[in-house]
Amino acid sequence: MKQIAFYGKGGVGKSTVASNIAAALVEQGISVFMIGCDPKHDCTMNLRGDVEIPTILDVMRARGVEQMGLDELVSGNEIKPEEIIYEGYGGVYCAECGGPKPGFGCAGRGIIVAIELLKRLNIFETLSPEVVIYDVPGDVVCGGFAMPLRKGLADAVYIVTSADYLAIYAANNICRGISEFANKGGSPLGGLIYNVRGILDDEAVVRDFATRVGSKVIGCVPNTQQIAEAEIEGRTVIEKAPGSDIANLFRELALRVYKNQVTSVPNPLSSRDMMAFGHVIREKIRERYEKSTG
Repeated sequence: MKQIAFYGKGGVGKSTVASNIAAALVEQGISVFMIGCDPKHDCTMNLRGDVEIPTILDVMRARGVEQMGLDELVSGNEIKPEEIIYEGYGGVYCAECGGPKPGFGCAGRGIIVAIELLKRLNIFETLSPEVVIYDVPGDVVCGGFAMPLRKGLADAVYIVTSADYLAIYAANNICRGISEFANKGGSPLGGLIYNVRGILDDEAVVRDFATRVGSKVIGCVPNTQQIAEAEIEGRTVIEKAPGSDIANLFRELALRVYKNQVTSVPNPLSSRDMMAFGHVIREKIRERYEKSTG
């Protein structure tokens, strides 16, 4: 069972990349289990026609976890696998961790509890997926979101980023988290995926950053209308436009991620170097703006 975690700043297109990779792999006859770790519980929607599924935390609360605790919940068979695991495109197994009640609790802590329940219910053994994909939001800001890194759940972490400064900044902090835990049994970095977002489309910026932290860019995803049209319908490009160039790009990227054996422990940029890198990005944006306005 190969376990992969996708990290990245919110809005960078991480779930788009993860769901298309899941769809591309299952097309190849590879069984996939995708676990959404975003409190917004929308990571798997493109695999299910934009249809929400009950989150693990919501089901646990409905079964009285707050009163009886996790041990009693499991021992009493209060939750059935089919209540929290749903099939998506091509038979991809889908689950959403969910989050706490608004204004209460820690979203990151929810991931820890949800993954623990999956383990207690022997879900991984029962489903026997060849690939498990964790779709984890944003920056490494707390122990819950860092759990796949800290616990070594993932065989490799892939950071999805654009050339935007804040996306690179988040990527650098994720590298810092990976570096912190990698030598303590945590997960290593498999590479970066450049997903075009924002006003600056500059692959060289992302490749330069990857080189500086001691990694590589394993794939580049352009900003195309086909991706947007597919997501409006709650579908992946693999499903909506299977014969398109972008669908084939995702297929190639999926196999590259699946077969990749080269990982590293990144060397995150210092605050000073990150500020200098941000200055370079801002200068590139200014130059492009001046060219576009004549």
